[in-house]
Amino acid sequence: MILRSPLVVVIFSICLVLKGTIYAQSETNNSIKMTSTLIQPTYLKAGDTVAIVAPSGVLKNREGEVQQAVALLKSWGLYVVVGKHVFKQSNHFAGTDDERCEDIQNALDDPTISAIWCARGGYGTVRILDKLDYTKFKNHPKWVIGYSDITALHNQLHNNGFKSIHAIMCVSLTKDLSEIADAVETFKAALFGYPKNYDLYYSPYNKIGEAKGQLVGGNLTILHTMLGSKESLDTTNKILFIEEIGEYKYHIDRMLQSMKRAGYFENCKGLIVGDMSRMRKNTTLWGSSVEQLILDVLKDYDFPITFNMPAGHEKKNLALTLGMTVELKVEKDKTLVSFINK
Repeated sequence: MILRSPLVVVIFSICLVLKGTIYAQSETNNSIKMTSTLIQPTYLKAGDTVAIVAPSGVLKNREGEVQQAVALLKSWGLYVVVGKHVFKQSNHFAGTDDERCEDIQNALDDPTISAIWCARGGYGTVRILDKLDYTKFKNHPKWVIGYSDITALHNQLHNNGFKSIHAIMCVSLTKDLSEIADAVETFKAALFGYPKNYDLYYSPYNKIGEAKGQLVGGNLTILHTMLGSKESLDTTNKILFIEEIGEYKYHIDRMLQSMKRAGYFENCKGLIVGDMSRMRKNTTLWGSSVEQLILDVLKDYDFPITFNMPAGHEKKNLALTLGMTVELKVEKDKTLVSFINK
């Protein structure tokens, strides 16, 4: 039996506590470092290759829209490969989980692919997140593009340390592209390395102020769904973007309240609210606008909030480079959203 004096025991215990504290601090610092300086994939140029994949909803009988997307990319001097499972169907989805994952994984791994364009959203990306392996992707990063359900993939990319692009998808294209000229132009600009700054229309609901930070976010439902998982975003010192479609106002309130209770907004630097499209009417009316609803939930925070960002589920879905640092200036009569590390 080894006898230890009380003093030795106390010193030993203190050492263990200090070791644990240092380790925990190291882990925290590593986590912060992981998302403080994100890796930016190389911007595209003529001759590069884009892969089209379908991580979510079914694309049966939508070959024409995908072919239109192929033609658009080719008009920009790009080559295109379409995932072999894109037009398959497994119940609600564009193929089984394994098939959808296979297409994305092949594109992530292929060093000759410069960008991955998601064909559509819907639902399904969350089912394959845990199957994806970024080992080879980290050696050859590439842009991943999409919105809506693709927010889950954007979150995963961000938490792995990479920028991505929130922009139109293949099925967003219309027969007459002049109808969505702004969306197409800003998508191309973000992809080829000259992301646009935005001068937004005034909203009487805007909360005046200035902030600077990495831009993160996407579809509100998906952001809410990610709470408690590895893909949940840390919004510390970041500017959050949200958009939504087809929800009741009380659903919007419930999601924001849940995120608030989870500390989502505690150290957030600013909020950009995109399109809140096709809001559904409940039998019991909410009683205020969705803008006021958002302000009410966030009344305890002093960061700037701006509305009227044309990004989301409308035709004018302007591109946003997630993970890039932006300056947000919400002024009395307008808002400026400027990307500062292009």
